[in-house]
Amino acid sequence: MKLAAELKEFQARLGHEFARPELLIEAMTHSSLSSPTREDNQRLEFLGDRVLGLVMCEALLDHDLNAAEGTLAPRFNAMVRKETCADVAREIDLGAALKMGRSEMLSGGRRKQALLADALEAVIASVYRDAGFDTARKLVVRLWGKRISNAEKDARDAKTSLQEWAQSRGMAPPQYVEVGRSGPDHAPVFDIEARLSDGNVTKATAPSKRQAQQVAAAMMLEKLEK
Repeated sequence: MKLAAELKEFQARLGHEFARPELLIEAMTHSSLSSPTREDNQRLEFLGDRVLGLVMCEALLDHDLNAAEGTLAPRFNAMVRKETCADVAREIDLGAALKMGRSEMLSGGRRKQALLADALEAVIASVYRDAGFDTARKLVVRLWGKRISNAEKDARDAKTSLQEWAQSRGMAPPQYVEVGRSGPDHAPVFDIEARLSDGNVTKATAPSKRQAQQVAAAMMLEKLEK
């Protein structure tokens, strides 16, 4: 199967030549363009999320041999959250080669954070399916680069930083509100919103309330910086 010119160019930017190019085509096809004869990237995204998680767990463990689980968890969240994945996707100009329906394209789909992050996870899965875990691991470590060694900084106590930001502007402390919960009792998943008195809201999901609060606070800080 031959790749279109834009996918060939993206393959070069990605740094992996596919033995099964149909995997890359599937990974780069948004659901707005799916059809009975064309698979979209949602199934690969599901797999890629898990591959990325395993690679990042291993990379963070290897980078800091003495870090405890409580220290590693926020670093992990900082590395795999949608914002980080979308940043990596932008660095390799993934959006330029993404296949999508006309309405999605006209609405700015090539620049949407969630869409870019999901597609990058699908691409990671496509490399895994094409060449195995070791190749996918090397790809992720290369694309994330210095982010891994800077994970401690990126995962700083976001709740404290956000509270200091609010207080310095005479605002009330941020509120963290549980807006959803899913999963079994022994492994719950929490949806937490961080809310500022000026109306700004961000939402995060994590296996513990504390982790979700930290991620929501970090997302809020990023939003305010922009």
